[in-house]
Amino acid sequence: MPSIASVRNYGKTYTTPRRPFEKERLDQELKYLGEYGLRCKREIWRVQLALAKIRKAARRLLTLDEHDPKRVFDGDALLRRLARYGLVEEGKLTLDDVLSMTTQMLLSRRLQTVVMKLRKAKTMHQARVFIRQRHIQVGKQLVNVPSFLVRLDSEQYIDFARHSPYNVTTGRPGRVARKRKGNTGGEAA
Repeated sequence: MPSIASVRNYGKTYTTPRRPFEKERLDQELKYLGEYGLRCKREIWRVQLALAKIRKAARRLLTLDEHDPKRVFDGDALLRRLARYGLVEEGKLTLDDVLSMTTQMLLSRRLQTVVMKLRKAKTMHQARVFIRQRHIQVGKQLVNVPSFLVRLDSEQYIDFARHSPYNVTTGRPGRVARKRKGNTGGEAA
């Protein structure tokens, strides 16, 4: 029986820019890093590759005849999937709109950004820390990946985890709160 390592098919999740020192692109990436609280430029490149794959699929479908069954079936599936994530509006579901998608649209659907917009965190960096330290759950699922793409219907279920000290209803008090509670008697010196 072959080992699992020989069967796995790994692929790159990002592509580096063709021109590494292009000033406009560097400035734009730096702006995205600050605005969306990203760790490194590789996170931007990963989103750009995902967007490129989506746009490539849309361009390939646009070359087919409008009544071609593959275009009808695959095009509707692609548009439904993008609408589920809130990347295209329900009203204007056409493949041409997919080509006008931007990197910012995908970055705004990340869990880190949504937690910040729901005011669960004060800053984008605090949102990232909350997610990595397992304080955030989506529905009943604990999520510790800041790049998790949030669906529109899941957005209302984002909350602090049950075990988190930030959850005021079910959370256990944090380390400092427990220590202060134990020292309420005071010490006479």
